[in-house]
Amino acid sequence: MNSITEDRWRDLRPDPENDTPLYLQLARKLSHAIHKNRWQAGEALPSERLLSEALGVSRITARKAIALLVEQGLIRRTQGAGSFITPRYEDPLSRLSSFSQMLQRRGFTPASRWLSREVRPANRDEVIQLGLSPGAPVIHLRRLRLANGTVMAVENSTFPAALIPDPLAIGDSLYSYLDQRSLSIVRALQHFRAANASPEIARQMSIAPNDALLLITRVGYTAEPRAIELTDTYCRNDYYDFVIELTS
Repeated sequence: MNSITEDRWRDLRPDPENDTPLYLQLARKLSHAIHKNRWQAGEALPSERLLSEALGVSRITARKAIALLVEQGLIRRTQGAGSFITPRYEDPLSRLSSFSQMLQRRGFTPASRWLSREVRPANRDEVIQLGLSPGAPVIHLRRLRLANGTVMAVENSTFPAALIPDPLAIGDSLYSYLDQRSLSIVRALQHFRAANASPEIARQMSIAPNDALLLITRVGYTAEPRAIELTDTYCRNDYYDFVIELTS
């Protein structure tokens, strides 16, 4: 086993002294390694038995960690062949911008209308994506994003509660608030998929229930790097278009 391979395995080992369950630690570490390309798209993962032996965890721990990443779409299982890193396309659209900045560049006047700002325990996806302990308090922000008075999107954002002591102090631009607190988002991973408007979202956007929407899931990182933002944005597809220039 060469030094690079040894480093890959060492970085996956959970800390038994940590209060976070071992399977969540392993899932989080493997997710981070995949995003850092230490495990390449299409590469086969070792079996549950090999994972458990190499990392000193039970096969149940390895199985639960892999199952979480399968659920997130980072790993795919092939019957009779094993588990593989899912080929993925993650593109920041060449520029990291807040919603407000994007609209301003396109000549719109951005605004936000708050729906709720609450503290609640982290759910399973937030625990994994933000590296939190199970049940840790988070700030959940829900708002409408407007351009020239028209609702363009419904946005749900989650942050560790310790980072935002007063959610009511946030103005129209969440990223400006984070900048002022020296918590600037400098890197983000965004996933795009189709979704249908629920009755509640349809009412908020003044569209028909089940109309097609674009759902953008964004994980934002500080310079440390540390994941501090998990945002789901439901966008009207009649107002959004994204262009990516590819060169050889």
